[in-house]
Amino acid sequence: MSAPLLPYWRISGFYLFYFAILGAMVPYWNLYLLSIGFTPLQIGWMAAITLAVRVVAPNIWGWLADRTGRSMVVVRTGMALALVSFSLVAMDTRFVWVAATMTLFSFFWNACLAQFEANTMNHLSGQESRYGMLRLWGSVGFILVVAGGGPLLDRHGIDLLIPLTMVFIAGTLVMSLLVPAHTGEQSAHQQAGIGRLLVQPQVFWFLLACLLMQASHGPYYTFFSIYLESIGHSRSLVGYLWAIGVIAEVVVFILLVRWLPRWGSGPVMLMSLLLAAIRWALIGWAANNLWLLVLAQLLHAATFGAFHAAAIERVHHLFSGRHQGRGQALFSSVGFGLGGALGGLYSGYAWEGLGASAMFYFAALLAGAGALVVGLANRSAPGPANLSAPGAGYQ
Repeated sequence: MSAPLLPYWRISGFYLFYFAILGAMVPYWNLYLLSIGFTPLQIGWMAAITLAVRVVAPNIWGWLADRTGRSMVVVRTGMALALVSFSLVAMDTRFVWVAATMTLFSFFWNACLAQFEANTMNHLSGQESRYGMLRLWGSVGFILVVAGGGPLLDRHGIDLLIPLTMVFIAGTLVMSLLVPAHTGEQSAHQQAGIGRLLVQPQVFWFLLACLLMQASHGPYYTFFSIYLESIGHSRSLVGYLWAIGVIAEVVVFILLVRWLPRWGSGPVMLMSLLLAAIRWALIGWAANNLWLLVLAQLLHAATFGAFHAAAIERVHHLFSGRHQGRGQALFSSVGFGLGGALGGLYSGYAWEGLGASAMFYFAALLAGAGALVVGLANRSAPGPANLSAPGAGYQ
């Protein structure tokens, strides 16, 4: 990572703080909502509402970034407004107020990562497989907060979550001011309109696989912490289990520097979906077995780490040049936005109507369906449209 002009530590610092926010929010936010009186169904709706914003917001900001050519201005503006909107959350604990302020926060916050990813990949042009060496610092930030957050919140109370998260948002804003913009290279390929790219079969299959993968994560991101606490696991242990998953993610980010060029992004995505199905089935079946829970968390290396790195590389090749911002935004909005919203919504209903185990079994079915999508794409679209073809790059 010593390539000239690559601002390694500044880019890494942004990821560190950005995913520290997630380290505070993902394991502990729903516990905070539970502490102020929200029901499981309301928590599911809250997850769905805020994630649904991610369907729309990245595309609006992506269009603006591509039209102006100033993606880092979008990132900085989004982080500043995210800090302001999150500061309003704790002023009232009623569902309508929290939902409204978190929707506002989500709209601005989700302006940032897709455009920052586009800027990062432009800095890495020609060495995209090294993305994981930058992104792993986001995982480090997540680990530090998840591992330290459990004991800290046990000692000082869950209300500490709000000011702690604000510190991380402010840190992300500062780092965004330090990272230089990079517009990427222009090529003949990127002169085609984005509408023509969106109707290509390989784009459809890719986005559908991403949606199914993220929807399968719905029970995990929405109810994993609550589920484990409900069956007697301590808040500290819950934090450690989250940290184990992200430690595995860091390891796979390092290994993918060699694995991605050798295997190609398609096979990595396929294997990740199959392992996701196994992971969710394990949690649904054996949440009382600590060792099987640890095994399930180690599979986070595949279900998030490997899948995400492969998908980011795929987006970079599917949407090159001036479409990079909207391509990353589309990946974010369809996968993390629509997929995440559907995941949060069905999780709330499944938790109340079917129970925790059945909820995770349904998640396993969704991940299996995603693997089937990749397999069908492999059979129906030979050559560069083949999602499973090693080295397929859509260039």
